[in-house]
Amino acid sequence: MTETGYVHRLHAGAPDKPILLVLHGTGGDENQFFDFGRRLLPEATILSPRGDVSELGAARFFRRTGEGVYDMPDLSRATEKMAAYIKAFADEYRASHILGLGFSNGANILANVLIEKGIFDAAVLMHPLIPFQPEAQSTLAGRKVLMTAGQRDPIAPISMTEALSEHLKNRGAEIRVVWHPGGHEIAPLEINAVRDFLGGY
Repeated sequence: MTETGYVHRLHAGAPDKPILLVLHGTGGDENQFFDFGRRLLPEATILSPRGDVSELGAARFFRRTGEGVYDMPDLSRATEKMAAYIKAFADEYRASHILGLGFSNGANILANVLIEKGIFDAAVLMHPLIPFQPEAQSTLAGRKVLMTAGQRDPIAPISMTEALSEHLKNRGAEIRVVWHPGGHEIAPLEINAVRDFLGGY
């Protein structure tokens, strides 16, 4: 079995079906989206790691020094680790596509792996926050991204959601953004959008 470095839950799907990586938000764990992933893609391999950083007891995927202020060296470390992790499992389970779904902190690490490594075929970024201008400029042509966000989200402001969307679009990714009128919570219309988006896999 693959040496991962993450505590995780795994459902081994059929060979030549997708692998779906599901990533929790701050304070969540490997259970937060595991069952949701299984319902979304019953034949896929579902991989749900627990963040390896503790912030006052809350699991995260990389460190920060304040709300919206990232520890950039640790983000780089986490990005390398997560990219190797998902690629190893995708190879092991002969995945047809590499898919990702992340919420909040999980969406942030997923977005950075996509930006830096480009290894996902499709990604769902729920309430992401990227408070810096990404440097990577390689093409993301052929990648599909669904972003969902709240119009009154105090953690992930509209301007930053739009900036990330624009960055990915300029790199060649196919972007769809779905808004709901609330804050940082997940709304039913987001769940429906995710089902539609991933239903083709």
